[in-house]
Amino acid sequence: MSDPSLSLDELRQLARNILVAHNTSDTNATQVAEAITRAEADGQKGHGASRIPSYAAQSRTGKVDGQAEPAVERILDAALLIDARSGFAYPALNAAIEGLSDLAPRSGIAAAAIANSHHSGVAGHQVEALATKGLVGLSFGNSPAAIAPWGGKTGVFGTNPLAFAAPRQGKPPLVIDMSLSKVARGKVNVAAQKGEAIPEGWAVDKDGKPTTDPQAALDGTMLPMGDAKGAQLVLMVEILAAALSASQFGYEASSFFTGDGVPPHIGQFLIAIDPGPFSANGFGKRLDDLLATILDQPGTRLPGERRIGLREAAERGGVTLPAGLAKELREMPGGST
Repeated sequence: MSDPSLSLDELRQLARNILVAHNTSDTNATQVAEAITRAEADGQKGHGASRIPSYAAQSRTGKVDGQAEPAVERILDAALLIDARSGFAYPALNAAIEGLSDLAPRSGIAAAAIANSHHSGVAGHQVEALATKGLVGLSFGNSPAAIAPWGGKTGVFGTNPLAFAAPRQGKPPLVIDMSLSKVARGKVNVAAQKGEAIPEGWAVDKDGKPTTDPQAALDGTMLPMGDAKGAQLVLMVEILAAALSASQFGYEASSFFTGDGVPPHIGQFLIAIDPGPFSANGFGKRLDDLLATILDQPGTRLPGERRIGLREAAERGGVTLPAGLAKELREMPGGST
């Protein structure tokens, strides 16, 4: 069975229809489907179409409230507190982006904490949205336990994505996006779906032993990037994302991958900065000088160049889904409409 190709519009519509058929409102399904499609287009398959079955299962069982509308409260002049209300993260994240885009140019800097949230997908997309509005963006998120404290064997922290974006004059924003494990856990989940081994060094099993078995990795813990220093960064993001919003820590949160259990209620934290006032409007020129110096060296490239290339290719020719996943999606309620 060959792997089928879908245009981005076809994938967007397929994801939306499946979610609506699993008790997600049309408004929320549209936003979630857009996030899934953008992830797939950018080559971030761990946040793309592979998430549709688990998202649908969680909305169907009520682990995620597919009907929830985020509640936005302006708690200070340049600070927002957003309650995702056990719903999908994307509507809350979009509300944060809209609010910060309004507040940051007025005050120079603004922040939004999101509570009672869910899987945030590609964090780079959220800060990229801020950068397209001329703002420097930072995003921090926590997730269910997947990384042990350095020296330990039991997961306490999530893979805790961290993202940064900066606007550029006449060019796409510079986007830096990483999970703080050596690889995003979603990639391990994709490998498990395909029945493929993972490289050694990504994860350890429940006994703390290195493994190339993706299921053993999912049952065990991911290794932090940068070893002990990376584990400290994971802790920092956990505090910013969860403690600031009084959300669940990774070790308290339920799985993003199954429909059973209570809502994960994790958190996100976003910061938007208007670079103009801080730099006497010299930010764009100084950034270009720095990036040009980097690119002067043979063999270098800027973060996100591969992502932009994949996105442009997907816009022209669509994306390819694994045959097994495509079959599963077509057989789900809403998948054949």
